[in-house]
Amino acid sequence: MTAVRSVTGQHGEVLHLIAAAPSALPAVTKRDLEQAWDAAHAGGVAGPYRGFRFTLAAAAPVELVLNDPDAAAWAAAIDRIASLSTAHGVSLCLRLLALVELMTRAAWARPWFSLGRAGAEVQPGLLLAAALAPLNAAGGFDEPALRALLPQATLTGSRT
Repeated sequence: MTAVRSVTGQHGEVLHLIAAAPSALPAVTKRDLEQAWDAAHAGGVAGPYRGFRFTLAAAAPVELVLNDPDAAAWAAAIDRIASLSTAHGVSLCLRLLALVELMTRAAWARPWFSLGRAGAEVQPGLLLAAALAPLNAAGGFDEPALRALLPQATLTGSRT
């Protein structure tokens, strides 16, 4: 079991200390990721700025800092539904943030979501792959592994 300790700074910022690499965090369920997506996009109160420090005995720590107000608010929403004091909650948070980052950058992912006035709609296959794909050392997706988890029917043109 991965230990997570959270400390609050003098200005309310929160640092989550995780005694493992991001790649050691557990997979989550598709339903968990759907609930995180819904909670993050429901709006609500802004959260404190957050950071994650992953420490390993044999390697330099990996640090992720959420300076973006939207990312901080999404992390706060996940903290409310899944607790960032657990490896599951941290994994869920990183997967949601990695999914958003992927959608902004990866042209290959465009068939897997649509953008409209009401926001983004993510295809179930991408949500499932994002829930199960391993994370890399920096806390993002192992993209080849994520792509391998996507249903082939959608890759060839039909949508699920």
